[in-house]
Amino acid sequence: MLKCAIVPVTAYQQNCSVLVCEATGRAAVVDPGGDVDRIKAAIEQLGGTLDRIFLTHGHMDHCAAADDMRQEFGVPIIGPQKEDSFWIDKLPDWCQMSGFPHAEAFVPDQWLEDGDTVTLGEQTFQVRHCPGHTPGHVIFFHEGMRLAMVGDVLFQGSIGRTDFPMGDYDTLIASIQQKLWPLGDDITFIPGHGPTSTFGQERKTNPFVADTRFG
Repeated sequence: MLKCAIVPVTAYQQNCSVLVCEATGRAAVVDPGGDVDRIKAAIEQLGGTLDRIFLTHGHMDHCAAADDMRQEFGVPIIGPQKEDSFWIDKLPDWCQMSGFPHAEAFVPDQWLEDGDTVTLGEQTFQVRHCPGHTPGHVIFFHEGMRLAMVGDVLFQGSIGRTDFPMGDYDTLIASIQQKLWPLGDDITFIPGHGPTSTFGQERKTNPFVADTRFG
């Protein structure tokens, strides 16, 4: 159905996901923040041909290499939701301020909205708009694989920061409870940083969003 590899990239050790549709060999890269050679090696190792780029949000460690890969491979950038355009527009400034490798601003080929679907070969992913960490953050969910790529919404034992411009703690908690939990406790998720987990495990043990915290 799907082959998947996680490639930690940049000094921020951001989890770039490489997905390959087994039936077609078409590959997608989710959140290519940098280290393009390592991403390309993972695509080759999985036997895929890059077909599209998916973005969960506009922070530099998730998207700084997206336009370079789009130009090199002639593939579309899909996502995030358009409220993150201000992050991508100021990408050169954020990179300079943070000592991050330079990246130019760009415009995705397609902005996404809650309830959209995106495809990769014969595979379909559901899109959920999950603001809070950033206003235009989206997640990608593959129902057949019971797999979600959630960017910086949720981590094992933690949640995304909300002290960035346009971040909001209450909005993030609502996104997790209303957009992620209904997908099912059995869902394995790939976060933007750190190890994978399941929604059920986080509902039991995550000090920020455990069910017991909310009575």
